[in-house]
Amino acid sequence: MEYNASDLLNAKSRKDLIKIANKKHINIDKVLSNLKYEIELSQLQSELVNLQQWITKNNMRVAVLFEGRDAAGKGGSIKRFIEHLNPRTSRVVALSKPTDTERGQWYFRRYIKELPNPGEIVFFDRSWYNRAVVEPVMGFCDKKEYKQFIVQVPEFEHMLYEDGVIVIKFWFSISKEVQSARFNARLKNPLKQWKFSPVDKKGQELWDKYTYYKEQMFSKTHTPFCPWVIVKTNDKKTARLESIRYLLSKFDYKVGKETGKVIQPDPNVIVRYYRNAKQIDI
Repeated sequence: MEYNASDLLNAKSRKDLIKIANKKHINIDKVLSNLKYEIELSQLQSELVNLQQWITKNNMRVAVLFEGRDAAGKGGSIKRFIEHLNPRTSRVVALSKPTDTERGQWYFRRYIKELPNPGEIVFFDRSWYNRAVVEPVMGFCDKKEYKQFIVQVPEFEHMLYEDGVIVIKFWFSISKEVQSARFNARLKNPLKQWKFSPVDKKGQELWDKYTYYKEQMFSKTHTPFCPWVIVKTNDKKTARLESIRYLLSKFDYKVGKETGKVIQPDPNVIVRYYRNAKQIDI
């Protein structure tokens, strides 16, 4: 059973459509779920605008890092974060592979140039943590470079912390089965095929190696001043909403509390890393 032309012409509101669906036994659970998501997303994006204005007014510097396996939903989430923000005081950084000149420089230099200015929030679609997981897994750096990075990164982030830069580190966690399904979906969609690369394919083959380096990264770079925040992303839409909530919850900008909007993230979806944390991408 489904709607007919007469149903759509006679319905004057969403409530009318729901009544017709109940009467004709039309399953609209998915439609209602999507509608609820869009409403929540719109409310949270409105709060992001308020937060951005507060950050700008107070000359704060905020860097939000999005890390995780390929197809975990990093890019889609960033898109929802920035959709309605003022581009004058927000931007996305997604660096390509380093040039020959950059390879001869201190590893962090190319990222330092992209750090937020006063009053600005910057979203990193992958970051200096490329060297913690992707590069050693794929052989893009040697053991000496990797070990040096792991030693230096907590010190680097502590300097940022002492200088007043707020760094929020998201790890988008996805299961092997869901990653495989998303890869297959990309290959079938001509609008998303550009997202698929040989490195993506290796992600499935080298899953356990990625897991090893990911756990090494957590244990060596999770600090009180710059903790890792794990987001379960098998459900993309939920991950987007909860990661936005987490960011909002880290600032005492008061707007959300005054309007009564729920900005505390769901602890079943998003949690600080700790050794016994239950993960889905292991």
